[in-house]
Amino acid sequence: MKLLIKNGYVVDPVNSVNGAADIYVNGNKISEPFLDPYDKIIDASGKYVFPGLIDAHCHLRDPGFEYREDIESGTRSAAKGGFTSVACMPNTRPVCDNAAVVEYIRSKAKRTGKCNVFPIGAVSKGQAGEELAEIGLMASEGIVAVSDDGSPVSNAGLMMKAMKYASDFGLTVISHCEDMSLADGGQMNEGHVSTMLGLRGIPAAAEEVMIARDILLSSYTGLPVHIAHISTKGSVDMIREAKRKGIRVTCETCPHYFTLTEEACIGFDPMAKVNPPLRTSDDVSAIIEGLFDGTIDMIVTDHAPHHSDEKNKEFALANNGIAGFETAFGLAFTYLVREEGMPVNKLISLMSVNPSDLLKLGRGELSIGSPADISIFDVDNEYVFDRNKASSKSRNTPFDGWKLYGQTYATIVGGNVTYDKFR
Repeated sequence: MKLLIKNGYVVDPVNSVNGAADIYVNGNKISEPFLDPYDKIIDASGKYVFPGLIDAHCHLRDPGFEYREDIESGTRSAAKGGFTSVACMPNTRPVCDNAAVVEYIRSKAKRTGKCNVFPIGAVSKGQAGEELAEIGLMASEGIVAVSDDGSPVSNAGLMMKAMKYASDFGLTVISHCEDMSLADGGQMNEGHVSTMLGLRGIPAAAEEVMIARDILLSSYTGLPVHIAHISTKGSVDMIREAKRKGIRVTCETCPHYFTLTEEACIGFDPMAKVNPPLRTSDDVSAIIEGLFDGTIDMIVTDHAPHHSDEKNKEFALANNGIAGFETAFGLAFTYLVREEGMPVNKLISLMSVNPSDLLKLGRGELSIGSPADISIFDVDNEYVFDRNKASSKSRNTPFDGWKLYGQTYATIVGGNVTYDKFR
C-alpha cells in the first residue's frame, strides 16, 4: 500500500509536530515524501492526524467468553474508536497463563484482527494468586506485561517475586489494587449515595491500601510497578508523592473516572456499575489534576464488554464494566481538551506515547520508518454516541446519547485502513 494523507493537522508529540503536514506511507512504514502513483489518497482537510491510539488495558474476552466479545469484534470496535494497538488482559477461559494461550491470541489476531493485539500474561497460575505463572515461556511467545487484572495479587511475597521475575524479561507488572477484605462484596462507592440506595459500599481505602503496598514494594526492590485504573484522590496523592521520591511507579485511569461520579448509580443503573466504582466529585477533580500534572501517565479504556443478560439485571447482581473503545477518545477530548483546556499533544501522550513506552511497543509516533499506525479524527463537529451503532458485540455503556467531540474518521494499522468514515 502506498498511501498519502494530505492537508491534515498533525500532532506528534515525540517529534514536536503540531501543525499542517502531509503523511506518506509506503508498505507498513511511514516514509519520506515520494511522488505518485498512490494506491490511496486521504484528504484530511479539517481533521486531526495523530499517531495511532494505544490502549494498554482492555478485555477482549477471547478465548472462552466469545458471547461477550471476541478478537475480531473487539478489534473492530477498537479501530472504530481510533485505536491501532490494544493490550488485552488475561482473565479469559482458560486464563492466559501459559504460552499456548498467548500463541492462540496472537495468531487469531493476525488472522481476524482490525488492530494490533498485544497479550498480557497472568501473574499467577489461573489467576489464583498462589503460584507464579509461566512468565518466561509467555515472554518468549510475545506478552508485553503481566497482570492478574480482575483479581488482586493479595500475597505481597508473590507480588514481589512477580516484579523480580518479570523484570528479568523486561516486563512490568500491572497491579489491580483492591483489598478484598475491605471491598467485602461492595457494589458501589461507600458514601452518602450508597447509604441512600441501600447498597453495600466499597471504601476508597480498598484501593489505596494496595497501592501503598505496591509503592513500598517498588521502593524496596527498585523495580517498576504500574497501577491499573486508579479512581480516588488518595491514590493520586500517594502516587504523586512516590514519583517525587523517585520510586518507579506509573499509573493509569479511565474516561469514566473523570466524567462520572457515584451519582450515576442513582436509579440503580447497572450501566454505571464498574470496579473500582465511580467515586465522588472530589475524586474526579483529583483524577483530572493528576492527568494534567503528570501523576497519571495514561488513559486506558478498561474495555469490559458483557452480554445484555449479565448487565440488564438488578444492580447488586449485574456484572462490572463498560464497553469503552468507541467512547474513550470522544470523552477525553470533550472533557479534558475542550472543557479543561488540556493541550492536544498532552492528550496524545496520554493515549498513545506513554502506553507505547510502558509496554515497549516502539509505536506512538509518526517518525520516518515507524510503523504506519495512524488515527484521524474530526474534533470540531459534535456527534451523538449511539450504542446501538457500536461495533462491539456488547452495549454496556452509560454514555449512550452523550454529545461528544472527537469522532474517528480513519484508523490505519500497518499501512492498512481498518476503519474509514471518509468513504
